[in-house]
Amino acid sequence: MGAGNLISRRRFLTGNRQEGTTFRPPWTPPEDEFIDQCRRCDDCIAVCETGLLKKGSGGFPEADFSQAGCSFCGSCSDACQHDVIQQHVIQETEDVPWNILATINSQCLALNRVHCRTCQETCEARAISFTIKTGGVAIPSINTDQCTGCGECVSLCPITAISMNSNSEQPSSEKPSARRICE
Repeated sequence: MGAGNLISRRRFLTGNRQEGTTFRPPWTPPEDEFIDQCRRCDDCIAVCETGLLKKGSGGFPEADFSQAGCSFCGSCSDACQHDVIQQHVIQETEDVPWNILATINSQCLALNRVHCRTCQETCEARAISFTIKTGGVAIPSINTDQCTGCGECVSLCPITAISMNSNSEQPSSEKPSARRICE
């Protein structure tokens, strides 16, 4: 049985049946490789300047966007003695440290005709914008080309209407680079 199956069993037994809800530190390999290589030393957690990284299931580090976003400072990569977090290697081949994006759900205040632009105000990448609708409240949208996946908007949303999702979890009718109105 592979490591991926062990994770699924652990999620089942602990009551966390949602797949895809665990995000590792930036610049990490795919989940199976990460589980095989990570020694759970907590060095990356100790140096995380924003407090994003927490000890998760099985003692492995996880990104907890409900508390903080990632500044992409690279401290976790520098502290990783086992070269599991490899900022220098990933940056040479990819533009982004991980393949996740913010998604705004239907509970969003603005989508429910209440004026709120907290997510736009906190988005340093300027990936979140609002389109003014005649006679209504401005509606949010996310430019996936600009979204870095930092997650800063998640912890600051007053009603937790924003979540982080793997880019592969986006609806198949949407192209990752398309500008889309949030769900």
